[in-house]
Amino acid sequence: MTTTTTTTTGTAARPAPAAGRELLRTVLRIDSWSTAAFGVVLLAGGKPLSAPLGIPTTWSLPLGIAMLGGAAALALIAGYPRIPKGPATTVVVGNSLSFVAMLLLAVSGLLPLTGLGSVFLLIGAVVVAVYAVLGYVGLRRYAGAGQG
Repeated sequence: MTTTTTTTTGTAARPAPAAGRELLRTVLRIDSWSTAAFGVVLLAGGKPLSAPLGIPTTWSLPLGIAMLGGAAALALIAGYPRIPKGPATTVVVGNSLSFVAMLLLAVSGLLPLTGLGSVFLLIGAVVVAVYAVLGYVGLRRYAGAGQG
């Protein structure tokens, strides 16, 4: 009688490359769409929303344009067959910095925000923080799996 023994080499614990890649790609795509939507709101609604939010149009218009550019960059990165580590890392760092900036703008008094404007920025900060965390997790899984 012959007995076959199999052993595991620890590779089962490594995340599948496709799972990490798809998590990262999904986060980048959702981030791209929501960044574009936020940019459009700031551009199209900059003037009408200025009074209820307290965000001056001198801030909302340039930020809206920058956000549309950022959304295009996010979509471009998400569209690569193999997502490059450098740009993906830049997105995670950028989202982390955006979280801090939005949080500081909401509480610093630098802008003449209304209560609604502060809540608007705080919600935006939380959303950006979630993208930063999910992007980081996706990047770690993707890079840890050898970017296959």
